[in-house]
Amino acid sequence: MTPELTRHHSGGRVTATMVAKHAGVSVATVSLVVNDKFRGRVSPANVSKVRESIKELGYVVDRVASSLSKGSSDLVILIAPDISNPFFAGVIAGIKEVIADRFQLLVSVTDDGNLPQAQEIRASLEYRPSALLIFAPNESFVHDVRGQAPMVLIDAPGMEHVAPTINIDIDASARLLGNHLIGLGHRSFGYLDSITGSKTFDLRREALMDQITQSGGTESKSSTASSVVEFEAAARAFESSWAEWKGDEVTCVICATDIQAYGVIKAARKLGLSIPGDLSVASFDNLSYSSISSPSLTSVELPSVELGRAAARHALALIDGEMVKVAHEVFAGELYVRESTGAPARTE
Repeated sequence: MTPELTRHHSGGRVTATMVAKHAGVSVATVSLVVNDKFRGRVSPANVSKVRESIKELGYVVDRVASSLSKGSSDLVILIAPDISNPFFAGVIAGIKEVIADRFQLLVSVTDDGNLPQAQEIRASLEYRPSALLIFAPNESFVHDVRGQAPMVLIDAPGMEHVAPTINIDIDASARLLGNHLIGLGHRSFGYLDSITGSKTFDLRREALMDQITQSGGTESKSSTASSVVEFEAAARAFESSWAEWKGDEVTCVICATDIQAYGVIKAARKLGLSIPGDLSVASFDNLSYSSISSPSLTSVELPSVELGRAAARHALALIDGEMVKVAHEVFAGELYVRESTGAPARTE
């Protein structure tokens, strides 16, 4: 075993000099490889030697020092208001699929589901990220972090003038769900909203209710229901609102997210309601569990993976200095009709 390997396994810190000696190359060559600047400057054979030595020795790049020398790190930061919703797993998977060969992804979130304040992510910005991907932002937050790195906005309707933006076609998604529910015969609706402060949820509700109203339906105004995107919180919100919704002859509850819909179904059963016999339930997201829940859930699929991929592609273009105009890419949702929605029961 070489001295370098002995020192590594005994707990000592592996240095670039040790990697260079192990690989039989110069320290400068190691630096070019770890900083992704080797193309056209280091032979493929030596790149392989350096990478194998890094793997064998367990060398860890000092990313703070590296970012100081390069002006930016190999980090891309996703800033999101809430990743408790499994929807974000798809967004993250899409981003990583595109950037994995060149960058690492760091996710910055807050616990309460609200977008972080600029001061809350200052520590992350000290790593000099190569790009920022910001989910459902408000303009003041974008203004506060502008200039820190190239940025792409995700699910940020109305902010296309600020930066490259990847959005969901909310109107089309709302029409799909609204037409389905009105077609079943529902006319009085309850809506369980999300408490996040993000504009996208407001527009989702407005677009859906506009579509329903145009088709002769109404939203119950007796009780405004909302919760964080969490199963039990949604159940409690439904239980608090059901008496007044029942008085308004609500036959269908629409939820901002699938997670909340699961909570509504649980609470409805606790109150002795059958789904969809006494009450239909529908939502947005189409998480993987929605097809096998009991009953399976009618939901509009929001293309999370595609959003992540598109945002990452725009970010790479900005990082590489390409002439990217303020782009606006839009993805449509798809309705999946399942067991949780049916025709309302007729009353005598």
